[in-house]
Amino acid sequence: MSDDSSPVPRRAFLKGTLATTMLTTTAELARTAYAEGKSTAASLIQQENARPGADDWQLTRVRVDGDGFRSPWIEGYCSRQSVSAGESVDVMVSCNPARTFRLELFRMGYYGGKGARLVKSYGPLEATTQPTPKPGEKNLHECRWQPSLTIDIPEDWLSGVYIGRLTTIPKEGEAYWQSHIVFVVRDNRPADILFQVSDNTWQAYNRWPNNYSIYTHPKGVQGPWADVSFDRPYAREAQHNGVVDDPRTVGSGEFLPFEFPLAYWLEQHGYDVSYCSNSDMLTPERGLKCKAFISVGHDEYWDIRQFYSVQKMRDEGVNLLFLSGNTICWVTPFRESSRGTPNRIIFRGGPYGGEQSHAVTRHEEHGPFPHRGPDEGLLMGARNVRPVNGGGDWTITKPDHWIFAGTGVKQGDSIPGLVGWEYHGNPAEIDGLEVVAGGTAWQGGVNPQNWTATIYPGPKGNYVFNAATIFWAQGLSAPPGHVLPWSHWSRPHGPDVRVQQMTHNLLRRAIQSKTA
Repeated sequence: MSDDSSPVPRRAFLKGTLATTMLTTTAELARTAYAEGKSTAASLIQQENARPGADDWQLTRVRVDGDGFRSPWIEGYCSRQSVSAGESVDVMVSCNPARTFRLELFRMGYYGGKGARLVKSYGPLEATTQPTPKPGEKNLHECRWQPSLTIDIPEDWLSGVYIGRLTTIPKEGEAYWQSHIVFVVRDNRPADILFQVSDNTWQAYNRWPNNYSIYTHPKGVQGPWADVSFDRPYAREAQHNGVVDDPRTVGSGEFLPFEFPLAYWLEQHGYDVSYCSNSDMLTPERGLKCKAFISVGHDEYWDIRQFYSVQKMRDEGVNLLFLSGNTICWVTPFRESSRGTPNRIIFRGGPYGGEQSHAVTRHEEHGPFPHRGPDEGLLMGARNVRPVNGGGDWTITKPDHWIFAGTGVKQGDSIPGLVGWEYHGNPAEIDGLEVVAGGTAWQGGVNPQNWTATIYPGPKGNYVFNAATIFWAQGLSAPPGHVLPWSHWSRPHGPDVRVQQMTHNLLRRAIQSKTA
């Protein structure tokens, strides 16, 4: 990698950090950025990550029940997927048996390689044993727990993914137990990069309390039969049977294994990044204030309003980076909770794909579905294919393309194991679309399927890039405690300078091509 691979050279980073006084808060900088209509990469993210990181933020003592899903000794959830500074979020906690507990809240980032910063501690607090809900219509498990505490979000909390660590305070002679909660702090300022967490997919696969997800209804795995609610804890990472084996994910959805390596790397290099949840993208306004939009990891479930929002962003000049796989696969309508809170229940409403064969076949085999979404390939460049899962090497087919500048790659070079565990293929017929990488993914050596990574020009000097793999972020960084995923007897190798340089090239082009 060349010395200028980072958008902010180390010398400039140190100079900017030392020159920043502690009297200037991130809230003041954010307001200045909004007023001036520009991003402040050298101020917001760098200043935040210059703060002391936490030496102790991971789960140390984790226990899941006999079915391997929940941690009834302590577990919790938040009343909202995302919240803005100045608003509040309720935290519902249950302990069985009832216990006092404490909550330590961390913002996830780089922080000198430590990965998180402690923003506030709460407790001791009291937790009762709150009821496990009985299955409702379509096997819905919607908790109606009482709040254990309310977090008022201060004005100076920077947008980011915030993970809380719940820890029981044991009685004498007892062990303590831990689990996570997670939510996003969002903002509305102009930013270079908008990072959308894939929390719809986290919830679709969430099997709390006892194997109840979108996939576990008796009528079938792929149909519209099951509803799932955000009003419940996240069980152990839902893909642990064959993709990730890390019980330290309990309560944090899929952020830590599949998305955190990207956030860690972006903040390490001082990129001006803001964060949002899937539910924040039902209209395009937030994204139109940014230069690049990133879909990350496993981003399978989109409300159709998300599709049209991101399509509008592309048409208005926002660069789109699908650093993800199995993306925009299922139409996922939101509806309100039983208490009237918007966007808290989802279900699999039908396939994206228009009249493409993969969508027609899904509809015929697993429906009837109430919805059919547009052809996702006309937005992403490549599509969901069948089989959609497997593993393979990410093989370069167009080494002279600008995304490979500074990588030294040649035709046919491969990045081992980077494709998986789900991917995209079947490129769309879009003017100017190029296949920059492609090859074969295998389900454990059988059922081969072609995958393709694509890029095409947008209408206003922007571009749309599709990395075509859930595992792209694995090539960027290895945060503290990170466990590499694997699938179908194939796995990525971790940070790779070629993946890092390609991502720098993509982001530089995006930042330079559009004035937010």
